[in-house]
Amino acid sequence: MSSNSSQDSVQAQIEDGRYAKKAVLASTVGYALDGFDLLILGFILVAISADLGLTSTEAGSLVTWTLIGSVIGGFIFGALSDKYGRIKVLTWSIVLFAGFTGLCAFAQGYWDLLVYRTIAGLGLGGEFGIGMALAAEACKPSERTRMSSYVGLGWQAGVLVAALITPILLPLIGWRGMFLVGVIPAFISFVIRHYIGEPEIFVEKQKEMQEKKDKVSPFKELVKDGKTLRTSIGITILTSVQNFGYYGIMIWMPGYLANKFGYTLTKSAMWTAVTIIGMGFGIWLFGQLADRFGRRPIFLIYQVGATVMVLLYSQLVDPMALLFGGAILGIFVNGMLGGYGALISEAYPTHARATAQNVLFNIGRGVGGFGPAVVAALSATAAVTFGGFSFNVAILVLASLYLLDIFATLFLIPAKTGVELE
Repeated sequence: MSSNSSQDSVQAQIEDGRYAKKAVLASTVGYALDGFDLLILGFILVAISADLGLTSTEAGSLVTWTLIGSVIGGFIFGALSDKYGRIKVLTWSIVLFAGFTGLCAFAQGYWDLLVYRTIAGLGLGGEFGIGMALAAEACKPSERTRMSSYVGLGWQAGVLVAALITPILLPLIGWRGMFLVGVIPAFISFVIRHYIGEPEIFVEKQKEMQEKKDKVSPFKELVKDGKTLRTSIGITILTSVQNFGYYGIMIWMPGYLANKFGYTLTKSAMWTAVTIIGMGFGIWLFGQLADRFGRRPIFLIYQVGATVMVLLYSQLVDPMALLFGGAILGIFVNGMLGGYGALISEAYPTHARATAQNVLFNIGRGVGGFGPAVVAALSATAAVTFGGFSFNVAILVLASLYLLDIFATLFLIPAKTGVELE
């Protein structure tokens, strides 16, 4: 096939639009599975601990090792996807996740459950990066950030569904039944992907690589020259700050509201739900604005907004202000997720795109995993120094991190929006 006819087939698939809708749907459902699973695990930890006699450290390690498995799986499945195909490897990751999530329902103690959770995490880790690469390769350049933001919305949808159904189902079917429920979205995702072929741009780029007998490591593509290295460092800063702020705020904010303002569990849950809705709206809005006005100015607006809102939120005392302020805080703190998929997709070639997505985002997720611990340490130090619970001091420190984001956006990351993929 000639170069022109290859380009024509790629363009025809993109212009048709039907493949893009299916690809985005499959990717969104996959990422929803990620959020759904992690929130369900958080809800059922108490029940698991009571039934299996786990200590608080052992229970917490189930979450930790799921995230560790996810980071490792992201690296592995991203590289496999760049070599063997988006849909094929996404399917492998789903089968691995579903199988070991199902086995969790039959765990007899801490160690076998820990193994099942870690291996399930491996499968879970491929979802974000491969899905983002698939969505970016399937859609028109002028719609790329929008489509990528829809994939990012999958996480918020999964979290909300888990938050709604777990309180209802857990008393009826127990924690073992909840793990079996967790297999259902994986099955749905598997079925959707069965009817989607590989994106044409990936197929054609693979042919070109084979003809040239080019076996460049996708990992080397992330640091191949000074410009690319700066871009990789800049994107890693963005993903690290976003994840650090997300986990730092979402894990500890309910405790802050309960300690300082006497919020009940119901009020804290309402705040969490409103904040999650705000985050989802922020992700959607980012995609809409970035495709119209360019990603760099929208990133900067969100980063400044996050800095201001984190500082402002730490000063609020009125219950309604705290509730609606949480939604606005969510828009800026997590809304930037709507731009990462398109940003990373345009910065790296097709044969390294899924690797870049998973490596750079999962490094950020790994750094973000320290967010709750750092916030707790800062709060404890401030409490000793100033007396009382001083989460607001930790919040002030969090605000300064978004200045790193602004620096990275201005000086490390090239301003690209809607360019043709390499």
